[in-house]
Amino acid sequence: MKVCVTGRNSSDIIDVICKNKNFTIVEKDPELVIAHGGDGTLLNAERMFPGIPKLPIRDMKTAVRCEKHFSLLEYIDAFSTNKLEKSELIKIAGIKNEDQLVGLNDIFIHNVDRGGALRYFVYIDGKPYGHEIIGDGAGIATVHGSTAYYRSITHSIFKIGIGLAFNNSTEVTNHLVLPEETEIKIKITRGPAVLIADNSPEQINIQEGEEVILKKIEEKAYIYGLEEFMCEKCRKLRHYKRQRN
Repeated sequence: MKVCVTGRNSSDIIDVICKNKNFTIVEKDPELVIAHGGDGTLLNAERMFPGIPKLPIRDMKTAVRCEKHFSLLEYIDAFSTNKLEKSELIKIAGIKNEDQLVGLNDIFIHNVDRGGALRYFVYIDGKPYGHEIIGDGAGIATVHGSTAYYRSITHSIFKIGIGLAFNNSTEVTNHLVLPEETEIKIKITRGPAVLIADNSPEQINIQEGEEVILKKIEEKAYIYGLEEFMCEKCRKLRHYKRQRN
């Protein structure tokens, strides 16, 4: 199997990966991408190699692992012997005319002027949601992304559908969890605004009067060992380490 390894400290694990006779290290056209790092590294890997199966592995230099997930060699062997579950994750996009950004976690519209709020209308499957909204922005998240930025805004997560969140609205605007196939349109009435996806450096500028469509797309992400990568015990150890530091 042709394998590409990504991540800032990817050289730390090359020797272990090469011990597996089933792997051949390549730089292009891989059959598997090993994302060595954290959540951001996985997002970067999916953006670089969309649709190619990923095997995310926490970087021990930046992310403590519990005793169950300590051995890298055992983890690689578990993949080779089909002991890691393969997850299929939806992806979402923000579309303005011919421009598009794709995300695995979330797509958000933010105000450019940090000293002034956006004004915008929201349409859900063509129907207006409330009145004109004033705030810092809005966006959608997948189930996978619900534990990230969406959670920091709403103080909640969800297990099915897509989440629509409103950031710092001047009036109470209910966050929503909607069916995956829902299409959301946002029209900016006072801007400018910027469209972002996950941790991508790419952005799309949105001017007053312009519209953006937020929705699920056909493209999917395939992740091996996602449950192990998102292990709660490992996360608690990392949180404890940060508190002590």
